Amino acid sequence: MQAIILAAGMGRRLGEYTRNNTKCMVPVNGVPMIDRLLRQLGELNLKRVVIVVGYQAENLTEHIKSLDLGGLKVEYVENPVYERTNNIYSLALAKKQLTEDDTLLIESDLMLDDSILPMIVGNPYPNIALVAKYQTWMDGTMVQIDDDSNIVNFIPKKAFKYSQTDSYYKTVNVYKFSREFSTHKYVPFLDAYCKALGNNEYYEQVLRVICMLNTSDLKALPVDGAKWYESDDKADIDVASSIFAQGRERLEKYQKRYGGYWRFPKMLDFCYLVNPYFPSSRMKDELRSNFDTLLTQYPSGMKMNCLLASKCFGVREEYILPGNGAAELIKSLIDRLTGKLGVVFPTFEEYPNRMDSSRVVEFVPADSDFRYNAEEIISYFGSHKVENLLLVNPDNPSGNLLPTEDVESVAEWCKSNGIRLILDESFLDFAQDGLTQSMLKNESLERYPGMVVIKSISKSYGVPGLRLGLLASADRNLIASLKTDVPIWNINSFAEFFMQIFNKYEVDYRYAREKFLQERTIFFEDLSTVPFLRVIPSQANYFLCRTLGISSSELTERLLNEHDILIKDCSGKKGFGGKDFIRIAVRDRGANARLINVLKEYEITGIQ
Repeated sequence: MQAIILAAGMGRRLGEYTRNNTKCMVPVNGVPMIDRLLRQLGELNLKRVVIVVGYQAENLTEHIKSLDLGGLKVEYVENPVYERTNNIYSLALAKKQLTEDDTLLIESDLMLDDSILPMIVGNPYPNIALVAKYQTWMDGTMVQIDDDSNIVNFIPKKAFKYSQTDSYYKTVNVYKFSREFSTHKYVPFLDAYCKALGNNEYYEQVLRVICMLNTSDLKALPVDGAKWYESDDKADIDVASSIFAQGRERLEKYQKRYGGYWRFPKMLDFCYLVNPYFPSSRMKDELRSNFDTLLTQYPSGMKMNCLLASKCFGVREEYILPGNGAAELIKSLIDRLTGKLGVVFPTFEEYPNRMDSSRVVEFVPADSDFRYNAEEIISYFGSHKVENLLLVNPDNPSGNLLPTEDVESVAEWCKSNGIRLILDESFLDFAQDGLTQSMLKNESLERYPGMVVIKSISKSYGVPGLRLGLLASADRNLIASLKTDVPIWNINSFAEFFMQIFNKYEVDYRYAREKFLQERTIFFEDLSTVPFLRVIPSQANYFLCRTLGISSSELTERLLNEHDILIKDCSGKKGFGGKDFIRIAVRDRGANARLINVLKEYEITGIQ
């Protein structure tokens, strides 16, 4: 058996990455893609590897000569008109070699798990295309297969239909062709296709013609859970670097993304915090039905969006300001604060991180579960002067909830002492009686005019992709000042429409909330059976857990690398004193059960 690698293209979409190199020489985690591929091919006992070169051919061939390839024999075929042709012509230039042996046909911009090539070589079928079930990040040629894994149709980009994606498989761009198939079917059709339609096409089109004539012996071999990625542009290189990183480096790469995990559909995210049961299907359907209009028309300006926020939350229009996520409003608010900010740690660090550390006054509760009450807050900050006080209720990551009477006690004390209270209620709806405890109402805001209430809509409403948050205060001067700081179009049309229709779905929201409360109880009980976790009760949509017998960093790393499960390692956060804590989000029943099963696989006894 031999391998043919197509590596003639210019890789224009990679921009400066390919200014002086071919696409396959771009490094992923410090190793050029071609180096990795040749190492994997060198382990297959192949007769030879034929590489079709073109753009920067000399650089590529010199680079390959510098590698230690053991006994792997490498030959080259040059495409001199690579800038005017596509990969069908590159393959046509190697058609003689293609007919000389059984062949692995591979595109050079692939990152493959070490298990993939042995899997296709060892498969008994002589003609195979590696495929993967369609996922949203995939682009390029798709196929449809029958119950016997025969490929019955190749679907080019122009014929792609989103309504049929349930039946689609993406070609991984790794094929195995028998010498007989290449000689008597593929190459004759390749010659005819090039003669009829020219050289600026894709070699998969020939396979499509063969399938249409019902003469194909080509089977589909799904890669299942094996990792692979095709690197066509800069974003692909970045994603591939995360997927194929090892050990701690992989975890760090995922954490630095701060979201966008839809690019990794196999990963189970217990790190970011959203409602698993809202929006309802009906609400999603309404959003979908208006997609075209919302995408192609401008959103309203600030005045209308303040009115919509006022309608949604029952707060006077002049008291409320929606933002492009709560983070936008937090930054704007912190920039306007004077004096020091009192913060209970551990907490959501977006607030203190926006302020010079010399202006942050830290209070760490003595309680081992990080519980605290109004009396403790008033006592501590009564003797540690601050001009502003942050209260995240329930707190993140501890899940500690101050009841309404405690919040009002702190608000009264702040009012009497000229201290601005910043109350973050982003997780309050997850609390048992959260819908009745909010200070986000006109009476409370007017009673405590120096108080600011902030709420992230991402969390309890399950729509982080909309980037929607709000800030409310009866301090009209503050609101007016903040309005001058955010753009007039700071809310996109989808977020605006969400506020417009939300009240129609409040019954659905309350039902989803009750469903969540039940799931949290079950998840707490299940987590508590894991011997190496001490689970702290929570009134939010996450649990803070102390790890016993294993460090939090090791557990976090193992879950990601071994099971594609992401949790939050809290050991580096302020307030924990370097102790091992993790935060685990509450998801739906299936996801929660999967995590529990994985945790119980680990043979860690735990030390009390």
